[in-house]
Amino acid sequence: MQILLAAIVALPLLGSAAALLPAPPGLRGRSPEQAVLRHGVTVTGAVLALAVALAAGFDHGHPARMQATTDISWIPALGIRIHLGVDGISLPLLVLTALLTFLCALYSYFKMPAGPSPKAFVALLLLLEAGTLASFAVLDLMLFFLAFEMVLVPMYFLIARWGGEGRERAALRFILYTVLGSVVMLLGLLLVGIKGGTFDMVALATDNGSKLSHTTQIVAVVAIGLGLAVKAPMWPLHSWLPDAHTAAPTAGSVLLAGVLLKMGTYGFVRIVLPVAPDGAHAFAPYLAAFAAVGIIYGSLVCLSLARSGAKGDLKRLIAYSSVGHMGFVLLGIATLTPTGINGALFANIAHGLITGLLFFLVGALKDRYGTSDLDRLSGEHGAALYGKAPRLGGLLAFGAVASLGLPGLAGFWGEMLAMFGSFRPADGLSRPAYLTFMALAGLGTLLTAAYMLVVVRRVCMGGNGTETAGHKPGTPPAGPLLADVQSYELVSWTPLVALTVLAGLWPAALIGLTDPAVQQLLRGGK
Repeated sequence: MQILLAAIVALPLLGSAAALLPAPPGLRGRSPEQAVLRHGVTVTGAVLALAVALAAGFDHGHPARMQATTDISWIPALGIRIHLGVDGISLPLLVLTALLTFLCALYSYFKMPAGPSPKAFVALLLLLEAGTLASFAVLDLMLFFLAFEMVLVPMYFLIARWGGEGRERAALRFILYTVLGSVVMLLGLLLVGIKGGTFDMVALATDNGSKLSHTTQIVAVVAIGLGLAVKAPMWPLHSWLPDAHTAAPTAGSVLLAGVLLKMGTYGFVRIVLPVAPDGAHAFAPYLAAFAAVGIIYGSLVCLSLARSGAKGDLKRLIAYSSVGHMGFVLLGIATLTPTGINGALFANIAHGLITGLLFFLVGALKDRYGTSDLDRLSGEHGAALYGKAPRLGGLLAFGAVASLGLPGLAGFWGEMLAMFGSFRPADGLSRPAYLTFMALAGLGTLLTAAYMLVVVRRVCMGGNGTETAGHKPGTPPAGPLLADVQSYELVSWTPLVALTVLAGLWPAALIGLTDPAVQQLLRGGK
């Protein structure tokens, strides 16, 4: 187990370096470009296999205990150690990261985005995976910061070099926002480590803030929280996200929404809550308020983009939907209750699966039409996918209803538990305020259903209803037929569909992992 976790973190980093060699070792293709893309699929597939093996060997009877641990002194003078471990909170995120990266590598093997050489693309993709996996596996504050920052460079270049229109401006906004947030976060992490006498996250969680004064905790939570909130993304620090998603290539959008946003919310749960509980308690009402506003704001923007006659990009709409969905995650965390935090962790995974699928589907639409503009997709010669590409239309409708939180699918449970947590927040938090936040979140679910159903009506049915101009109901719509779901697309998307259904029908499989770890975390690691 110890070797498995270390290999999961190290293998993508080694694979990234190997991708830059004249010829990736052990692989051949019809061309060097095909060989390096095959290398990316092989390495990410091996990482996924190791992650599945780690999950299979995980002691599910004790998910609150750190397992597969490695603890080696790295910089003794600063007390920084290479400390790795996994519990019921981090294990699902590790597996999700490995799965989405493999699916992106597989999809890109058949549909490589236009841009510079595939060598650089594969190397950056693997470097991004290494940083993300490390963020969920390390148990040292300084290593967490390094891993947190490690993902910025590859994502910047994926957007700036393989993105679409406006990619350079979007990449610049992404790097500026996240780096500025990270600088503030670093100050908070240093404050905690110096005042707490260690950078070890397990030891700090066990101390439960006993070595940190109330003022120190407040300052640390504000500093660390701002850095994490930018990545989450929390309203009003979200404005980098729509541009980044709209400009990014399909693989970049999937990974940005599916795993990078989770690094921010994971940091709140792993660091802020157990290490500085007094500061988290003081900060929680403000976090909940910003989360509730973000839910409503994201939903209203999406409704504006989706409604008939409004010009909007479908990728941009899904990006704004992430602001709302991640608002539920932040609201669940802000309740400081096991129910709310379990809901937040569940919503994290559900959002990664569902939004990852939606960005894959929008990427496929853009490949076929050359645009993701809603007006062009829903015009007379627009999508009307039910008639032109029924399987593609059916998958888009499935992703939409999963995103709006239909019971029986993964999107339902996280949002419901977050609202349940708001109904009865932790002792000392204002219940009337949290009931208001719960009501706003409930309104957000209605708005989400509204804009997602409008998207299905416009894109899947064409025009503004069940008919498109110039044809009778039940007959194929006007315009050329589309290529329906291809075999490589089916292989890339089926796991996300299956896991969305499985998590919706069997939520105990995930909550059974997270709940004991959350209970222990709220007790201060005891």
